[in-house]
Amino acid sequence: MAVTDAGIAGLSAVELRARYAEGSLSPVEVHEAVQDVIARREPVLNAFWRHDPEGSRAQAKESERRWRDGEPLGPADGIPLTLKENVARAGVPMPAGTAGVEPVVPERDAPITARVLETGGVVLGSTVMPDWGMLSSGVSSLHGTTRSPWNPDLTTGGSSAGAGAAAAAGYGPLHVGTDIGGSIRLPGTWLGLATLKPSNGRIPLDAPYLGRAAGPMARTVGDLALFMEVLSRPDDRDWTSLPPHSIDWTLTDLDPRGLRVGLHLDAGCGGEVDPEILAAVQGVADVFAAAGAEVAEVAPFMTPDLLDSVDLFWRVRSLNDYDALTPEQQSRVLPYIAEWVAGGAGASGVRVLDCYQQIMRMQAVTVEATLPYDIVLSPVAPVSAFPAEQPMPYPDNGRGMQHIGFTVPYNMSGQPAATVNCGFTTDGRTIGVQISGRRFDDPGVLRAAAWYEAHRPASAVPDWPIG
Repeated sequence: MAVTDAGIAGLSAVELRARYAEGSLSPVEVHEAVQDVIARREPVLNAFWRHDPEGSRAQAKESERRWRDGEPLGPADGIPLTLKENVARAGVPMPAGTAGVEPVVPERDAPITARVLETGGVVLGSTVMPDWGMLSSGVSSLHGTTRSPWNPDLTTGGSSAGAGAAAAAGYGPLHVGTDIGGSIRLPGTWLGLATLKPSNGRIPLDAPYLGRAAGPMARTVGDLALFMEVLSRPDDRDWTSLPPHSIDWTLTDLDPRGLRVGLHLDAGCGGEVDPEILAAVQGVADVFAAAGAEVAEVAPFMTPDLLDSVDLFWRVRSLNDYDALTPEQQSRVLPYIAEWVAGGAGASGVRVLDCYQQIMRMQAVTVEATLPYDIVLSPVAPVSAFPAEQPMPYPDNGRGMQHIGFTVPYNMSGQPAATVNCGFTTDGRTIGVQISGRRFDDPGVLRAAAWYEAHRPASAVPDWPIG
């Protein structure tokens, strides 16, 4: 593959739009460069569930015509992108990452898919996820193992595993993931990506659920903002979505002077944070402080009981799905997942209701603890990327959710939370910082993330493994 192909595939969506507008690149040229990268990397990375080069090529040709005529449809016109397999595309099976089910074949596009197509996005295909999206890795009973473009021996994180791998490897600049406890942000930290878990209801969903959100994954914060202009457009099918209103997603300059920044280094639950991760996140706070921000420590507000309650709630939910399968289908589910859901057996209705009430408590304490601050900085996860074949950071099934103490509170509180790469371990693994904000202040979180991205030390800037 020519170096120029890798260079084109590594361009951001913001850069591509500028190149299309000036006529120095066409959507078809970019599509072919990206397809060359996919052909080279995909046999190892395993990011796609459905890859449709002919369909996306046709979309790129239509976009090329629109740009030539000066009539682009919207921000995503001509931009190569992917959608996670649980984002419905009419006629494309949705197996939820597991070999244990007969895939649902949707008859219509999800709101996200509709918005992408309406604005001219070039959909390369659907990316993989682990069984039912309940693993923070790329291990799936159906798809096999998805691997990191940085090092195939390492995990991508999950459950937006394929989306994360595609983003880091240069399968186009824009990708959609989903997140119920960290599934966008965990690939963010373990792949060095810029990501956003938006406010609950900000991006309309086809199947809303407690704590669930969809959001953009990219290599730059600018691309997150561009994609939010598309993804946040309203759709009446999501009865939980926020009321339609105009949002300016332009990343205006942030003046950190007087910005109230919380520094949250102890989740209060879960695994102990690796010292290198603590140092990297402290370094982010130092950058803000040096620019005039007021940085203060945020005390732990999660507890082991809160984390255990959401874990049991999810086990019971997934056990219901598992119990609906035939014995033969159950035998095809990933053994780790089968063992995990078994932990929900015998939970009484009273106990499950208590878990739900604890989730509401998690929402309350998260909002209360973070309300004094404009943004809060924290680790994304307590550990760095682990072996690709390992289903979870902590292999002991009894500690399955011990890595989401920093991420899951913002799913339940509905607050926006972004990631930006802020350093590397001594052995070269990426480290992300989580930047959360007040409820519904998605633009403010993105502005803070963009400011840090522009002012972070050179040692924290990823040299993307594209090509």
